[in-house]
Amino acid sequence: MRFLLKRLAFYIFTAWAAITINFFIPRLIPGDPVTSLIAKYQGQMSTDAIQSLYVLFGLDKKKSLWGQYIDYWKQLFHGDLGISIKYRVPVSQLLLDRMWPTLLLVGTSTILAAIIGVWIGIRGAWKRGGAFDRVSTGTSLTLYSMPEWWLGLLLIAVLAVGWGPIPGIFPTGGLHSVDAQPGTLSGALDTAWHLTLPVITLTLAYLADYSLIMRSSLLDELGEDYLTTARAKGLRDIVVRNRHAVPNALLPTTTVIALSIGFVVSGAITIETVFSIPGLGLLGVDALEVPDYWVLQGTFMVASAGVIAANLVANLLYGLLDPRVRT
Repeated sequence: MRFLLKRLAFYIFTAWAAITINFFIPRLIPGDPVTSLIAKYQGQMSTDAIQSLYVLFGLDKKKSLWGQYIDYWKQLFHGDLGISIKYRVPVSQLLLDRMWPTLLLVGTSTILAAIIGVWIGIRGAWKRGGAFDRVSTGTSLTLYSMPEWWLGLLLIAVLAVGWGPIPGIFPTGGLHSVDAQPGTLSGALDTAWHLTLPVITLTLAYLADYSLIMRSSLLDELGEDYLTTARAKGLRDIVVRNRHAVPNALLPTTTVIALSIGFVVSGAITIETVFSIPGLGLLGVDALEVPDYWVLQGTFMVASAGVIAANLVANLLYGLLDPRVRT
């Protein structure tokens, strides 16, 4: 219980710090969003009307910055994330609408990359220096060194537009076709078809995160005495690997997987931009153009909450997997 309470206290403080930074950073961006909003109505709006817009968007100039900060916390406790300056809808509704494309895209690719990467890391480490280890490590490092947007554009050029004898078979972007019917089986298959290239891009880009760390962690375990003891008992090599070496080697990989799952909700800005996926990443880019304070705060807060929650889960899992952590 002491272990749990200490972790909770630390992450509550972290959440407070993240939300506070979330409030102040957008206000450091040059420019006034309300002034940009009413620029084309210059001279046609009364002072009271302009002031009401500042109040509506939580930027009341009659209040100090600290007064706005207190109002921001009051709104958060009531579940009010403000109104988007660009889209003129509640930010909470906007985030919910944009979250599902991001969860489909980044969530699917994270799960695939974790499963495939951990398997590659285990097999490569157990037969270190073999052909599979050399090829998988080299390939993972090559893909990891590529910028995600460049890899995405390359896949679009080859598999969507077509190159030489290879025909273009995938869509170049978007979440679904114009004539797709949401909520039907054909609509779901159409969405999956549109997400194929973005998911492949992110899976290939994230693969090295898991495979290299799992490989390194497992290599550290191979020289431990408990594995020698397990072999001396007559256990088969595959049993020694799966029951003894891999569970201990999974500890560092658990942190990486938890962090990656935390970043799922924030989206992949470059990939969503390249493939025109209307997710949270693309929403954040659009919000910077205004700038749309409330949308920026909302997307940042969702990303922070996801990472903090994932870290908390990883810490608690560490305590369960390794009793030494609790002490």
